[in-house]
Amino acid sequence: MQTAEVPVVPRAGMREWVGLAVLMLPVLLISVDNTILNFALPEISEALIPSGTQLLWILDVYPLVLAGLLVTMGSLGDRIGRRKLLLIGAAGFGIVSVLAAFAPTAEALIAARAALGLFGATLMPSTLSLLRNLFLNREQRRLAIAVWGSGFAGGGALGPIAGGFLLEHFWWGSVFLLAVPVLLPLFVLLPLLVRESKDPVGSRIDLWSAALVLLTMVPLVWAIKNVVDQGANIASGLALVVAIVSGVLFVRRQLHLEHPLLDVSLFRNAVFSGAIAINLLSIIAFVGGLFFITQHLQLVLGLSPMIAGLVLVPGLAAMIIAGLVVVPIVRRVPAHIVIAVGLGFSVLCYGSIAVQGGTVSAWGIALAMVALGIGVGGAETVSNDLILANAPASKAGAASGLSETAYELGSVLGVATLGSVLTASYRGHIEIPAGVSRADAAAAGETIGGAMHVAGELPEAIGNALREAAITAFGSGVSIASWLGAGLIVVAIVVSLVTLRRAS
Repeated sequence: MQTAEVPVVPRAGMREWVGLAVLMLPVLLISVDNTILNFALPEISEALIPSGTQLLWILDVYPLVLAGLLVTMGSLGDRIGRRKLLLIGAAGFGIVSVLAAFAPTAEALIAARAALGLFGATLMPSTLSLLRNLFLNREQRRLAIAVWGSGFAGGGALGPIAGGFLLEHFWWGSVFLLAVPVLLPLFVLLPLLVRESKDPVGSRIDLWSAALVLLTMVPLVWAIKNVVDQGANIASGLALVVAIVSGVLFVRRQLHLEHPLLDVSLFRNAVFSGAIAINLLSIIAFVGGLFFITQHLQLVLGLSPMIAGLVLVPGLAAMIIAGLVVVPIVRRVPAHIVIAVGLGFSVLCYGSIAVQGGTVSAWGIALAMVALGIGVGGAETVSNDLILANAPASKAGAASGLSETAYELGSVLGVATLGSVLTASYRGHIEIPAGVSRADAAAAGETIGGAMHVAGELPEAIGNALREAAITAFGSGVSIASWLGAGLIVVAIVVSLVTLRRAS
């Protein structure tokens, strides 16, 4: 009796691992770009004199466009070639970065940021889908995904440090020029080391589907941001309705197309859906935590941007290490157990900050971020591997785009949920001392940053009283937001235990 031969999956060699290093360049760049601009806003405000609304658009237009195009660009890469799309996107990103660096007006910078979102949407899905084709061996692919995920953590650590260094020595446009030296090696090494891959069917992109993705994601992200900035209003409600209706129409259209932009049947796979949900929830908690932790380090503890960035380095290093260490562990321990245990460390992080509130020290934050990094790093590696493993190889780009959409949406929701809770609590608890004018009281009552700015211009006694009131109010918000972050991680743990039991 003959036994069926088990197909031997080829293992990656030196060429593939060097190719992975090349693919890390755009990953690192996008991650740095997500954090570095915040530190340049004061100088941009002085140089371009934007209005308050324009300043918000300088920040917001990039994630709006990026979130709206990730799925479409992932599918486009499946059709025209993932390597080709990555090279096109990298060239566009580099050129527009130069234009952004020398933007003469706020309007020009907003337009450049929108174009960066367009080209940025081509980079991340292409790198993750090419990674799948480089590493056919499952165990090697897990390690490669861990390294890929470390690019986000490494970029998150480098963003504040690089931003602080550049802004101390150069003008605000230097934060955009950083893209040029990072991307130049890509054009030489990528064609030599990474083979082209695409969907063999090669069907055309359905433009109506692409438009419906935009009409789903952009109004949704805008509505979330508008609720945080303006509170619930008619405009936010209408945008949310547009997003829901467009999303329903998109799903219905995909179910009837022979070659859909996104194979929504993927969501029938509980492991795929669960992994996407874990990605989303863990990133909401991680980015939301960074939102108030960075403010606490700079505004409450008085640290410079560069020193604040250094405080976060141990946690981001822990994220990288956890993503690598989890690879051999998940071979022997079921994925749902690995994710649940890892995320348990993240719950400890938020619990410790919630208990201490506004009194938490820099050392306390560093230790808490280590716990958060362990959980998120391990969960992201395993969940991204499950997303790719449970999608057909021909749809790797679309699946990667969906994974990245969850990441970008999680980033927006993190600020929107935890940030709005923090802001609402601060506004409800701030007690303005006597002697502060009505205009200054209004500014101090909005954010702790406004309060610290106002306090610096007041007489010493009144200024110190305002600082103490602001720190107390901010601390109460930090506690509430931290409990919410812990709750989100607990939900992710439950999702893991319920949906990933049959993951292999």
